[in-house]
Amino acid sequence: MFNWYVGLLALSGVIMLALAALRQGQSNTSRTVNGIFGAVYLGYAFYLAFLFDGGSYLIFFQAFILPVVMVVNFFRNRTPQPKLTETQKAWREYQRSAGR
Repeated sequence: MFNWYVGLLALSGVIMLALAALRQGQSNTSRTVNGIFGAVYLGYAFYLAFLFDGGSYLIFFQAFILPVVMVVNFFRNRTPQPKLTETQKAWREYQRSAGR
Protein backbone atom coordinates (compact mmCIF):
# COMPACT_ATOMS: atom_id res chain seq x y z
CA MET A 1 0.00 0.00 0.00
CA PHE A 2 2.85 2.36 0.82
CA ASN A 3 4.50 1.88 -2.58
CA TRP A 4 1.21 2.55 -4.38
CA TYR A 5 0.72 5.75 -2.41
CA VAL A 6 4.23 6.99 -3.21
CA GLY A 7 3.79 6.07 -6.88
CA LEU A 8 0.46 7.88 -7.13
CA LEU A 9 1.93 10.95 -5.44
CA ALA A 10 4.82 10.97 -7.90
CA LEU A 11 2.52 10.46 -10.88
CA SER A 12 0.22 13.26 -9.71
CA GLY A 13 3.20 15.57 -9.28
CA VAL A 14 4.56 14.83 -12.75
CA ILE A 15 1.15 15.34 -14.37
CA MET A 16 0.61 18.64 -12.59
CA LEU A 17 4.09 19.86 -13.54
CA ALA A 18 3.41 18.89 -17.16
CA LEU A 19 0.15 20.87 -17.08
CA ALA A 20 2.02 23.84 -15.64
CA ALA A 21 4.52 23.69 -18.51
CA LEU A 22 1.77 23.94 -21.15
CA ARG A 23 0.74 27.48 -21.99
CA GLN A 24 -2.38 26.75 -23.99
CA GLY A 25 -5.75 27.56 -22.51
CA GLN A 26 -4.66 28.30 -18.95
CA SER A 27 -4.36 31.42 -16.89
CA ASN A 28 -1.09 32.25 -15.18
CA THR A 29 -2.71 31.58 -11.82
CA SER A 30 -3.76 28.08 -12.87
CA ARG A 31 -0.29 27.35 -14.21
CA THR A 32 1.29 28.62 -10.98
CA VAL A 33 -1.01 26.49 -8.80
CA ASN A 34 -0.25 23.44 -10.95
CA GLY A 35 3.49 24.11 -10.67
CA ILE A 36 3.51 24.64 -6.91
CA PHE A 37 1.35 21.64 -6.05
CA GLY A 38 3.12 19.47 -8.62
CA ALA A 39 6.46 20.26 -7.00
CA VAL A 40 5.02 19.60 -3.52
CA TYR A 41 3.55 16.25 -4.55
CA LEU A 42 6.73 15.17 -6.31
CA GLY A 43 8.88 16.36 -3.40
CA TYR A 44 6.79 14.50 -0.86
CA ALA A 45 6.91 11.34 -2.98
CA PHE A 46 10.70 11.69 -3.18
CA TYR A 47 10.89 12.14 0.59
CA LEU A 48 8.75 9.09 1.28
CA ALA A 49 10.58 6.93 -1.27
CA PHE A 50 14.18 7.81 -0.41
CA LEU A 51 14.47 9.69 2.89
CA PHE A 52 11.70 8.26 5.06
CA ASP A 53 13.16 5.77 7.58
CA GLY A 54 9.95 4.07 8.54
CA GLY A 55 7.61 4.32 11.46
CA SER A 56 4.08 5.58 11.21
CA TYR A 57 2.67 7.63 8.39
CA LEU A 58 -0.75 8.79 7.31
CA ILE A 59 -2.22 8.13 3.89
CA PHE A 60 -4.50 10.90 2.64
CA PHE A 61 -6.34 9.70 -0.43
CA GLN A 62 -8.16 13.04 -0.46
CA ALA A 63 -4.90 14.48 -1.76
CA PHE A 64 -5.69 12.93 -5.14
CA ILE A 65 -8.82 15.02 -5.61
CA LEU A 66 -6.77 18.13 -6.46
CA PRO A 67 -4.88 16.60 -9.42
CA VAL A 68 -8.15 15.29 -10.86
CA VAL A 69 -9.77 18.72 -10.50
CA MET A 70 -6.78 20.41 -12.13
CA VAL A 71 -6.79 18.01 -15.09
CA VAL A 72 -10.55 18.46 -15.58
CA ASN A 73 -10.11 22.24 -15.36
CA PHE A 74 -7.30 22.11 -17.92
CA PHE A 75 -9.37 20.23 -20.49
CA ARG A 76 -12.52 22.24 -19.83
CA ASN A 77 -10.65 25.48 -20.49
CA ARG A 78 -9.08 24.13 -23.68
CA THR A 79 -12.43 23.42 -25.35
CA PRO A 80 -12.55 25.84 -28.28
CA GLN A 81 -15.57 28.00 -28.83
CA PRO A 82 -17.30 27.16 -32.12
CA LYS A 83 -16.66 29.62 -34.94
CA LEU A 84 -19.80 30.38 -36.83
CA THR A 85 -19.95 30.61 -40.59
CA GLU A 86 -21.59 33.61 -42.26
CA THR A 87 -24.73 31.55 -42.91
CA GLN A 88 -24.97 30.53 -39.25
CA LYS A 89 -24.46 34.13 -38.12
CA ALA A 90 -27.21 35.33 -40.47
CA TRP A 91 -29.57 32.61 -39.25
CA ARG A 92 -28.99 33.50 -35.59
CA GLU A 93 -29.53 37.18 -36.36
CA TYR A 94 -32.75 36.32 -38.17
CA GLN A 95 -33.95 34.27 -35.18
CA ARG A 96 -33.19 37.13 -32.78
CA SER A 97 -34.96 39.70 -34.95
CA ALA A 98 -38.00 37.43 -35.39
CA GLY A 99 -38.30 37.07 -31.61
CA ARG A 100 -37.99 33.30 -31.55
